[in-house]
Amino acid sequence: MHNDQQPIIVGLDIGTTKIAAIAGRKNEFGKLEILGFGRANSNGVKHGQVLNIDETIKAIRTALDNCYTSNPDLEINEVYVGIAGHHIKSLQTRGDIVRQQTDDEITQREIDQLIADQYKTYIPAGDQIIDVIPQEFTVDNFQNIPNPIGYGGVKVGANFHIITGDKNAIRNINRAVEKSGLRTKDLVLQPLASAAAVMGQEDLEAGVAIVDIGGGTTDLAVFYEGILKHTAVIPFGGENITNDIKTGLGVLKTQAEQMKVQFGSALANETKMNAYITIPGLRGMPAKEISVKNLANIIQARMSEIMDFVTYHLKQVGLDNRMLNGGVVLTGGGSQLRHLIQLTEYVTGLNARIGFPTEHLAAGHIEELAKPTYSTCIGLILKGYSDYEHNRKQFENQFAKVAIPETLKQPVTAAEVLANEEGIQTEKVKNRKGLRDFWGKFKDGIIDLFKEEEDHAL
Repeated sequence: MHNDQQPIIVGLDIGTTKIAAIAGRKNEFGKLEILGFGRANSNGVKHGQVLNIDETIKAIRTALDNCYTSNPDLEINEVYVGIAGHHIKSLQTRGDIVRQQTDDEITQREIDQLIADQYKTYIPAGDQIIDVIPQEFTVDNFQNIPNPIGYGGVKVGANFHIITGDKNAIRNINRAVEKSGLRTKDLVLQPLASAAAVMGQEDLEAGVAIVDIGGGTTDLAVFYEGILKHTAVIPFGGENITNDIKTGLGVLKTQAEQMKVQFGSALANETKMNAYITIPGLRGMPAKEISVKNLANIIQARMSEIMDFVTYHLKQVGLDNRMLNGGVVLTGGGSQLRHLIQLTEYVTGLNARIGFPTEHLAAGHIEELAKPTYSTCIGLILKGYSDYEHNRKQFENQFAKVAIPETLKQPVTAAEVLANEEGIQTEKVKNRKGLRDFWGKFKDGIIDLFKEEEDHAL
């Protein structure tokens, strides 16, 4: 069963600890089939920013090679790239247009015009607008309109969420991608990509905070009543925990990472009092005994700090104190830490769960892809599909036939397939409008980032 009427879209997640490239295509049920998957360790990226372009190119090429190894039939030219780093800022603006043809209904063109005007917003020199996301619209005296197309009125306005980033950091990403022999189709803010992968429409309506704990940064996106309210990038992540363990316990970085993954816990009270880890000493040095409790104390201190930041941001937008019915959704590699849900609930006072990117994946994929580590990457593919479905970008008319390689499939029984497909059918009936609306709501009209902003000057 091939759906060859759909493009193959590739997400490239350039992270601090890993670079992942995933190619996917939607099947007839609107779920993503993964056609290629490759990852590589990342060296040239620190705190979510590309610092060493050469190292990053090497890592991107390795990830691409691994992707081609998983499926030799693939041809990758264009990619959707995630962007993070503590240079990312967000600001709220307001924009209005007075309509000329007041007798006609409001059209998409006028909305696009309204969004394009926001790209002329004054931002500090050295920054560049990455994204303009409309929130609720107003038409004359009517407020809180999710989509004003088809309404009649004189004045149309909206609140906007504008995301900006450092020009150099954006240029470095673009350079690294270009020199790897690829084109950037679009740059997407990582927390928005992760949100797209782990959430359905119900979560957005209920109000939810997505906390994506990566290697170098923790990304936050807050949604309320279906609208993106806030985004932030917190400059701490899994690497900081590893470094804390390394310094606090006097071990090597590789040992610190292993201990964190194998024995780490985010709550010291949950660990056994008298459990110890033995670490071989350096040449000629005696072996080290490390208390599991001490290890947990170090992790807890840093994790609590990250969660304090999350709480601070929620307070800033007035969405703490049980306003978010969907609670906190943890994703990213750092979310796999033991007892993290309990710590998050304790610090933020909200319910928490782990967000897996399986929400939008077709049945029968290998387990590796369902890890929260790949949320951003799968979200980037979904973002590409949203562009395709809303005709926001040019896509080729001819789509190649590529089958799912056996290495990326899990053996499933016929009964399971049937059950899955039936499940998907019923979901369709329920009209779980997942993703299409997600990106459609927040994003209509993106300006190609390769153009320098002089082009957009008044």
